[in-house]
Amino acid sequence: MQEMMKVDENTKLKDILAAYPWLPEELIRRNAAFKKINSPLIRGLIQRFTVADAAKYTGYDAQLLLDEFHKLIAAREE
Repeated sequence: MQEMMKVDENTKLKDILAAYPWLPEELIRRNAAFKKINSPLIRGLIQRFTVADAAKYTGYDAQLLLDEFHKLIAAREE
């Protein structure tokens, strides 16, 4: 079992996706708004964005986005 990565508002999305490559698909299943993840523009921004940047860009509350990440990661780790 892999140790869970510490994810906070300053964590780079590229690092999260490198550790959890399945995460975008799970996010899309939970909320269709995350389909933007698959666009070429967003793929480029992911390289620079932190969780806080993504929250601002999508209009999500950063803490809600973090909670969603943690919930999905914890469920997958079980």
